[in-house]
Amino acid sequence: MTPLKLLHVGLGGWGRSWMTVTAAQEEVEVVGHVDAHPEALALAQAQGAAPDRCFPSLEAALHGAGAQAVLVTTNAVGHAPVALAALEAGLPVLIEKPFATSIEEARTVVEAAAAKGLPLMVSQNYRFHPAAQAAAAWVKAAPYGEVGAAVVEFRRDSARTAASAHHLLPHPLLLDMAIHHFDLMRFVLGREAVSIDCHAFNPPWSPFRDPASAVATIDFTGGVVVSYRGTWASSGVKTPWAGEWRLDATDAELTWTGRDDPPADRATVRPVGKRPRALPLPPVVDLDRAGALAEFVHAVREGREPQSSGRDNLGSLALALAAIRSAQERRGVPLAELLEA
Repeated sequence: MTPLKLLHVGLGGWGRSWMTVTAAQEEVEVVGHVDAHPEALALAQAQGAAPDRCFPSLEAALHGAGAQAVLVTTNAVGHAPVALAALEAGLPVLIEKPFATSIEEARTVVEAAAAKGLPLMVSQNYRFHPAAQAAAAWVKAAPYGEVGAAVVEFRRDSARTAASAHHLLPHPLLLDMAIHHFDLMRFVLGREAVSIDCHAFNPPWSPFRDPASAVATIDFTGGVVVSYRGTWASSGVKTPWAGEWRLDATDAELTWTGRDDPPADRATVRPVGKRPRALPLPPVVDLDRAGALAEFVHAVREGREPQSSGRDNLGSLALALAAIRSAQERRGVPLAELLEA
């Protein structure tokens, strides 16, 4: 098939990292790179972007690149405006998380995509790993009964690194990192969050401006309760990026983790009173962001709603924003308070 012609908007550090993903995907051809900052364009050109295909604005690129879809990797504030402009131009959009800074803004983008009949997908790349997909299939099949509770723990240490922009991010854990885990909870459990009670804080040694650590209790439909603990300022052994998971079903426990450095997903089932055994993992050809990109391309070609569409991802964004509100206001927050406003 002819590669999907892609316009790539946003060439900061993470955007330039995306360039390696798009370059390796034969199903896409990047026909334009866009950034308002000349230094970002220069760095992108040093990484292989063609100078005559670099544009200082989305408008210029839309007129000159012949794009069929848009990849948005700007900072979070730029996500929704760029997506809206691309959708208005009639182009499907793949956008980084969080795809908006509020539910109201996110709904505006979702409604714009629906009005145009265009695919809108959020790159929740942690879904595209073997252990997460095996865990979701295990929960759905329920070979040992339904899951009633889960524990998720994430530990990394960015507190003892040199001062960087990471330390100045707004809500670096809950909005920038835990949103991955919140999305995985919805994906693996196959349920929606009902409410969250979250306490966010900075350990004494943390250089982060906003809280780098949080603990939360999340109620899901069907009475499933998830206990979450995450931190960017851990003194302990780091976890893989997906975190360490324990799912309690009626007659067995499933433990799993994934997206490690290097990739080494694993999952173990321990039936009650029996020895643990490894849970077989499915083959995943396109891992991580490559998986998100491949799903987006297939959805565009097939004219269907992609996995982790903007509409679906409202649940993950709402959970992250509810966690922030809960921590700031020191109270439990029903998800309906955001989603039904």
